[in-house]
Amino acid sequence: MRVIGLMSGTSYDAIDAAAADLTLDGDRLTLTPLGLITRGYDKRLRAELAAALPPATTTLADVCRLDTAIGRAFAAAAVEADRELCDGQAELVASHGQTVYHWVADGQVHGTLQIGQPAWIAEATGLPVVADFRPRDIAAGGQGAPLVSLVDRMWLRGRPGAPAALNLGGIANITAADGTAFDTGPANALIDAAVSEATGGRLAYDLDGELAARGTVHQGLLDRLLAEPYYALPAPKTTGKELFHLPYLRTALQGFEALSTEDVVATLTRLAARTAADAVRSVKASEVIVSGGGTRNPVLMAFLRAELGGGMPLRTSDELGLPAAAKEAYAFAVLGFLTLHGLPGTVPTSTGARHASVLGSITPGRRGTPWPETLPEKEAPARLVVNGHGSRAR
Repeated sequence: MRVIGLMSGTSYDAIDAAAADLTLDGDRLTLTPLGLITRGYDKRLRAELAAALPPATTTLADVCRLDTAIGRAFAAAAVEADRELCDGQAELVASHGQTVYHWVADGQVHGTLQIGQPAWIAEATGLPVVADFRPRDIAAGGQGAPLVSLVDRMWLRGRPGAPAALNLGGIANITAADGTAFDTGPANALIDAAVSEATGGRLAYDLDGELAARGTVHQGLLDRLLAEPYYALPAPKTTGKELFHLPYLRTALQGFEALSTEDVVATLTRLAARTAADAVRSVKASEVIVSGGGTRNPVLMAFLRAELGGGMPLRTSDELGLPAAAKEAYAFAVLGFLTLHGLPGTVPTSTGARHASVLGSITPGRRGTPWPETLPEKEAPARLVVNGHGSRAR
């Protein structure tokens, strides 16, 4: 089955559309990457989205308009991915949508909201769409994150030792071989906030780590940031920009106003590396497979290597066949495939849920939904095999 996975992460800068050919054979799921396209939100939509996110206030009218605009943007990306990567033969779209709020209180997740109305995607592509993945896990007592943990476990199964998958997005998350999974804290979120603030919005992120490379880590600021209580919470746990946002950074910088932008960015980059490395050590990983936008920041990767020490193998997911920039989009393609087949997409030990759940809601395509004639056993495949290491990126 050819599936398009759509993803926009906590950096909310672009939509990734990854196409995969997925084949289920017993307890083995084979994924053949067909390629990735990445399309940025237009400046106006991104500004409107940023203005509506916590801790800002918004209106239901604004949420409705954003739900529609983001749904249309996702639909355009899906149409392009079907045409360019699947030769018009895609059969299913799995859309994560855009997270705008994850309601966490006293260590428990009570609700979540991802927008980007899937009806626009179904109408534009004619295909069934699986969306709204997170609420079912939350209803079962889970954190609703990190949902990629099941895919990570399937993918890393069979590797020697105790491998861990680390994703460096706006927020970083880790999945360990034993099923432990959690958000480690901010990877790019605070870096992006600092860069955007310092440049008046001219720059959205630290391209190639250039600012961090010119700066010096300030130990006092780093110590203040590391005192954040979230880091000491036990797994499973989840966080987001509801906590790690620009006002949070402004508060942390009080008393450090004399620091240069470069020093602030260098310190935030070290924070991301330190908290990620602490998480790796906590799960007793024997190797780390890294993905996400943070892999394109050479300073962050160098800091991470230094924090982990020379004895810890550190490689990107590209080396195992999944492009680092596309891994989460491919993961949601897998989760959509599992949902269509009536298979669970969660690991209770990863999210803290009472039981595994079939995730998401399905919006039928023009010809309804192609339910499989015979459903497999009601368990997720044990193993994910990536077929070939090549894919097209556009």
